[in-house]
Amino acid sequence: MRRRFGWMLALLPVLSIVLVDVSRRGDRLVSLPPKYIGSYSLAMLESGILWGSLLFVAGARRGVLRFVAAVVFVVLFTASLGGQLYFHSQYSTYLNLDATLFGTSFAGSVFGQLSADSSNFFWNVAPTFLLAVTLAVAAARFLRPRRVPLVIARVLAPIAVIAVFLIPTSYRRVQASTPDVIYFHALGGLVKELTGVRTTAQIRPGLRTCPAMPALEAKPPKQRNVILLLTESVRADAHCSAPAEECPNAPETNLAVPNRMPLTQLRSNSTTTAIQLAVLWSGLEPVESRERLHGVPLLFDYAHAAGFDTAYWTSHHMMFANSRLWVQDLPTRFQCGATDIEPTADIDVGGDDALLVDRALSELPKLKEPFFAVVHVGNTHVPYKVDPNESPFQPALASKAPEDNDAYHNYYKNAVYLQDKALGRFMRDLRKTDYGSRTVVLFTSDHGESFREHDQLGHTGSLYEEELHVPGWVDAPPGVLTDEETKNITLRRELPVFHTDMTPTVLDLLGLWDAPGIDQFKRGIVGQSWIRPPQPPIALAMTNCSGVWGCAFRNWGVMKGFMKLHAREWDSTWRCFDVKADPLEKNDLGPAGCEDLVTIAERVHHGFPGGP
Repeated sequence: MRRRFGWMLALLPVLSIVLVDVSRRGDRLVSLPPKYIGSYSLAMLESGILWGSLLFVAGARRGVLRFVAAVVFVVLFTASLGGQLYFHSQYSTYLNLDATLFGTSFAGSVFGQLSADSSNFFWNVAPTFLLAVTLAVAAARFLRPRRVPLVIARVLAPIAVIAVFLIPTSYRRVQASTPDVIYFHALGGLVKELTGVRTTAQIRPGLRTCPAMPALEAKPPKQRNVILLLTESVRADAHCSAPAEECPNAPETNLAVPNRMPLTQLRSNSTTTAIQLAVLWSGLEPVESRERLHGVPLLFDYAHAAGFDTAYWTSHHMMFANSRLWVQDLPTRFQCGATDIEPTADIDVGGDDALLVDRALSELPKLKEPFFAVVHVGNTHVPYKVDPNESPFQPALASKAPEDNDAYHNYYKNAVYLQDKALGRFMRDLRKTDYGSRTVVLFTSDHGESFREHDQLGHTGSLYEEELHVPGWVDAPPGVLTDEETKNITLRRELPVFHTDMTPTVLDLLGLWDAPGIDQFKRGIVGQSWIRPPQPPIALAMTNCSGVWGCAFRNWGVMKGFMKLHAREWDSTWRCFDVKADPLEKNDLGPAGCEDLVTIAERVHHGFPGGP
């Protein structure tokens, strides 16, 4: 009887893990193809051997090894299952190798995440810890393995502990493995990366090599300055692109820019800051090669070649994922990052946007006209900078727990509200200056932010509208634009426009789009200038896996006008949406609904969802 009970006890860890897994993603597991059922079965065997051997050793009558085995069991079981439960509650998928390698560049972000969401983390990990302790105590009291099984377990346990970090497993699209096995595989790969045993496909921005630029001659119809005012993680519905009587999220900007020309259907081409900076400043699509994205001129290079003064002010932290490498060689007269304005700035949220606005307003008058500048604020990036005394959206919580989703969304809105004070002040003070009367301002966000509308939280995880649809407007004092230019921008109020249009538009405003020396660099620039007549839409690639950024969770897509085709790495087919008729993307039309885009998507992205 004791022997039978012992084997049941040894199998309880893997059985509990499988039951928990079924409760989280049972619909996916029951639809696994046969080859993946085999993979999952092998993962169960691997998990069973690990936990069973540790419990057998922990159940010995005497010896120090039983205590060592019990401690190892409790620590590994709690970390692997508890950690995966927490991660799944945030991202609807398990922590895998891609995600851990993605995180190696900003370990500080992990501590920021846990400090902001410690309660939810505790309630995922604490029950797992109690279960682990209960199993270890039960093994010590009741298991009492015989001599031969104990000897085998003492040999097998250390081998299993090492092996689980090394054995390959199914961890990407299908994740046809138990969550603990996926976890150990991820940590094993991370250790290899940090110790230099393996070199990953992890991609971050690097040093640019701008080609030699010919001298360019600017011939705008009117002399003007151009400022790109850029924010982060602000979704379209968190701002008022069009002037409104009331704008709860962004009242200051709404009042400061009453005559702005809205772009209500503006979308990014990815949902990752590094990728979007490349798209916004180069005009290339995110699927271009790393060499191309690092080897073409950016807006600053074009402007400098034409004799313009340029500047880049950002509250973004330059230590975040090699950001400094990407911008350090920009030909700017003025440039600053988060720690230049706030030495103790958080690596995620960046420096104070209000201080960044102060810096930009103090140095803008020192630029020689005409000039081109980028003012890049970022306190709306997770974990979001808020002021408790300026937080009108309530109840608001920093908790990411699913049951607190609405309150967490309010917390985000309060960050947008606080940032709007800085943006509104920037626009008011700019328009009071003499040079401001000759300056065109283009406003947008690098991407949006999701709040579990499609089981995602934050950004980079998908290409759904909550992450892709961004605010946008153009503002120019009277007489700075021609009547034709104003008309063409106004015509785009409700038309689909994209971040790939920013480079042609800025170059056109600077009078450089038709410059003779620029033709050699136009290959791959696919966008339209907003100050010229609208042209029929073309298919544009979208992805968060790019030559300047390696994604934690792979996703791909193509969009033409209002028709969007996209997929995440665990999808087995493309999803199609008409975002004009279905802006919340509730009605998936299937691949047949975007038939003309399927071939393009599979050519551009080298395959199809669920494929090799």
